[in-house]
Amino acid sequence: MVKSPVVTGISPKEGPPGTRVTIRGEFLGNKSTDLIGLTICGCDCLLSAEWKSDKKIVARTGAAKGKGDIIVTIRGGGTGTCTVQFRAYYETIGPMKESAVWIEESPMQSLAWGRRSLAPTGYTQEDPLGLSNEGNEKKFPEDLRDLFPDGSGDLSQENFTPGWFLLENHHATSFEDLKAGLSYLRRRVESQKEGQLSFLKSNAGSVIDQLDTLMTLRDRITQDNKVHGKEPVRQLDVSIRGSIDASHELFKDVLVRKEKADATRAALSAMSRHKFLFCLPNTVEKAALKNEFDIVVNDYARVKNLFGKTDVPIFRKVLEEVDVKILAIRQQLHGKIKEMPQGVEQQKKMIKALISLEAQQAGTTVAGKLKIDDPAWDAIEARAKHLEETFLKSYEQYSGKESHGSESKSRTDPAVTPVRVQFCEEMTEIAASQFPDLWRLGQAHFNGELRGAAPPKPGNFKRIILTAIEQFCSYLRSALLATSSAHRSLVAAVSAVKGLPAWPSVSPSLNFLITWLPHCLRYVRVSYATLIRLDLPNEALDIVLKFIDELRLYCMSTILKKANERVKKLHEKEQWELSVTEFAGATSLPARLEEILVEAIDDAQVACLTPEVREGTLLEPQSDGQRELSKRFQEILTSFCTVIESLALQRSDEDPQQAPMLSQLIGFPAALLQQQMSTGDKREWVNPAITWEQRLLCCLSNCIYCNRIFFPKLGNLFTRHSFPVPTLAIENSRSTINGLFASLLEMYVEHKSDPLVGTIEPSMYLGRFQWDQVGPSEKLSPYAHECLDNLVSVYSEIFAISPSLLRPILEPIIQTVAEELARLMTCVQKFNVNGALQATVDINVIRDAVRVYSNETAKSFFVEALDAIPSVPESEQRTFETVKTIKNNIRLQIMCLQVVDP
Repeated sequence: MVKSPVVTGISPKEGPPGTRVTIRGEFLGNKSTDLIGLTICGCDCLLSAEWKSDKKIVARTGAAKGKGDIIVTIRGGGTGTCTVQFRAYYETIGPMKESAVWIEESPMQSLAWGRRSLAPTGYTQEDPLGLSNEGNEKKFPEDLRDLFPDGSGDLSQENFTPGWFLLENHHATSFEDLKAGLSYLRRRVESQKEGQLSFLKSNAGSVIDQLDTLMTLRDRITQDNKVHGKEPVRQLDVSIRGSIDASHELFKDVLVRKEKADATRAALSAMSRHKFLFCLPNTVEKAALKNEFDIVVNDYARVKNLFGKTDVPIFRKVLEEVDVKILAIRQQLHGKIKEMPQGVEQQKKMIKALISLEAQQAGTTVAGKLKIDDPAWDAIEARAKHLEETFLKSYEQYSGKESHGSESKSRTDPAVTPVRVQFCEEMTEIAASQFPDLWRLGQAHFNGELRGAAPPKPGNFKRIILTAIEQFCSYLRSALLATSSAHRSLVAAVSAVKGLPAWPSVSPSLNFLITWLPHCLRYVRVSYATLIRLDLPNEALDIVLKFIDELRLYCMSTILKKANERVKKLHEKEQWELSVTEFAGATSLPARLEEILVEAIDDAQVACLTPEVREGTLLEPQSDGQRELSKRFQEILTSFCTVIESLALQRSDEDPQQAPMLSQLIGFPAALLQQQMSTGDKREWVNPAITWEQRLLCCLSNCIYCNRIFFPKLGNLFTRHSFPVPTLAIENSRSTINGLFASLLEMYVEHKSDPLVGTIEPSMYLGRFQWDQVGPSEKLSPYAHECLDNLVSVYSEIFAISPSLLRPILEPIIQTVAEELARLMTCVQKFNVNGALQATVDINVIRDAVRVYSNETAKSFFVEALDAIPSVPESEQRTFETVKTIKNNIRLQIMCLQVVDP
């Protein structure tokens, strides 16, 4: 549970509005979006808040006043508490104070009473008490704003409070000094009341100027009397009266002309009232030519209201002419609403004008000459037909391009957009731009905005919408999915169109189209999102959704097919590196397969498997997507098995040649041990001289590794992406790889056992050897010695590649050797005593040497071989000693074959 925030500190603790403060506390949120509220002194400061950490927030104070709490609100933690407060105050800004706003800098008012003012020589105020501030520098401990909430200590303010001034400037001044300051202030006031004499003394210059002016005025009056006489006002009165009489005469003429103008104006006004009617035929015609049909509707409605019921013949004649013009305009409008392309708003505007004109013209003599039941429906059909024609035109254009071979360049140059992709872009753009207009026009018709005289046809409109969407999907399905069923669907959707060209019969190649399928899917999804925003019915949206699912499925299928094509070429990248630490002998081939699968799954995840708006999961249980994924995945694993088989069967004359029974490549065991120590016990080996036998052993190791570890581990790839694991495909592939292992194992065993077994009998009877002519000997026969050496050679070759293959390979080889020895011993016609002893020793030494890799069948063959040798009385001890001596002499070979779990 998220704890509530707690504010434990703020810096600074006071300031005016806009002060930058640092708030510290605990549980202030884990990120900036957690901070959803911040108030300081009751003022919301969230806009200026900057979240720094869960213990620090920086903000600016608002227009608050007084002391208040700092309250922080975080998401999930609710409203917090605080242990400190902030004091907000309004600062008085004087002329010497920096401010972000303009302050009227009027001169500071002094305490001068009377007429004399002090010049603004400076803004530093003199203490009115005449006292020094020495000893009062320390601030008063209490907040003066709390004591005087409506006062001020500034002498220039209207709300000046003496108590504030004294506490702020003289709180440490003694009472005697304050009394002296009061006496000083009284003397200054009395000095301002010195009376008139003082005033004259201070303004002597002004008084003298006034006296000079009065003397000048007296001299001018005396001079005028000498020139004009002592009564100049009488002449002025006579002149004024004569001017008044002359003006009266002039005004009479103006009044006559004004009366004539008023009469003319009244006549013109009467004519102007009927000018609208007389000019209306030309007015509506000109307005129609400019497509200003709203003016036509308004003027026609106005003239019908004014003169619709008139009996004046001239007015009736003009109205009939107007009706004829309106009828022609209605015909013009009906043709214009069906012209395409045009904007839906313009179309709606003309439909409304046509409906209004038809309603206003009802009842006239010309109303029956043109009957339009539902102009809105005519416009809907025209727009739907235009959409269908646009689809067909685009289809013909792009399919024709591909038919004429313009697609060849896009197949060779990946930067060139294929024709089908261009067609997809064009179709989706048409759908995104014209479908909304068609739908909005239909909605305006059915909600009454464009309702005509005929009843609406919702069923027909739904059919139009569904047909248009089906055609849209059919065209795209034909171009992108490229299946026969898509072509049939297209033909069914546009069967009424004749001469429809078909896409070229050659299906698009994966190499040039697969990379563009996600691009096409994005365009289709954009169109689908546009249709969703229109609030279309689910039946219409499901058509597009079905096509999107088909395209997503096809996109996933093509991505996996492309991966399968890459898997089929893995044999070209096999370097025979034994780099798998989990299983000795396995090469990097499975890791390359995993890289291809991871890349394919990631591409599919990004391109098509991630559902978007209103889309479902493509890989739901028992769905087509899951079955397609399992099918393609099994094809990939089957191709991988085929690659292993082709690598195993690939032989050429250039392969390095081995000695008949001893590998020259590895040099077991010293060279192998040295190599393992130098590589940190990592079985990584790259040798350009690898033989076919060693490649076959690597393929066998890959088969075991894939069956036991790699194939089951592939399910984690799907689990990591939250996809269902294709268990059936994995199990079938394991069965396939097991069958391949059995066939390759049989091939290798046959390749090794046939020459090995075939040399036993010739070596046994070399030099005309006969078992009834054997002399005494305590050594191993050459054929037995050669047989063991050959088995050790095979052992070393297998061990160098993959020790886990020793038992599966050596058991059938040893079984074949044992069977051959039993056959040879049975075919001997006669043994002498030494021959019987020698044969018994040979068989026992071979049997004991290969005991670890002998199955029950091999053991029975060894027993059968011993039973075929005649027994020699009292020879058991001698045979035992001889066998022991020989085994000691060939202990290295025996030790090699005695490793139980290499």
